[in-house]
Amino acid sequence: MGRLLAPLLGNLDGGSRARTATAVGGLFTAIVGQAREPGFYRALAVPDTLDGRFEMVALHLLLVMRRLKGQGAEAGKLSQRLYETMVDDFEKSLLEMGAGDSGIARRVKTMARGMAGRIRAYDEALADSDGGRLEVALDNNLYGTVDPVPEGALAAMAAYVRACAGALDAQPLESLMAGEVRFAPVPA
Repeated sequence: MGRLLAPLLGNLDGGSRARTATAVGGLFTAIVGQAREPGFYRALAVPDTLDGRFEMVALHLLLVMRRLKGQGAEAGKLSQRLYETMVDDFEKSLLEMGAGDSGIARRVKTMARGMAGRIRAYDEALADSDGGRLEVALDNNLYGTVDPVPEGALAAMAAYVRACAGALDAQPLESLMAGEVRFAPVPA
């Protein structure tokens, strides 16, 4: 009997993997698209550099991961695959830019270590009702190379991040699991 059910269960698992791959593709495309919006770089003074773009992708990725956290095993798998996709994408981007193989491994490892700290800092800041904590996290990460940060940029970015977190919290889990995500509007 087990041999008869194994192919059926295998197909079910394959369907689940295909749905996860589709969801990851849709979510990651939306995350990168949102991170590339010109308003962040023009109106909010995010550095239009490799590091600035990495920070924007990382910020939007962790907002989605934050929404998926604690939502069950499938959401956990989706979150993990989304993170792995980001790491793979950065590795490919570094290769395309001509970084040597040994340099790529080091840079990707550094980025992955940095993500853990960013996730913790942003997650704790969003859980805190004090908006100043989020501004500090944004100043340390997103605006880490900007000196001085233009007047109002930190407050506007913090308001945007909180609006995104709220929009994601209000979005049905089923739509995220299907690869659909809606972020807050980009400040003009």
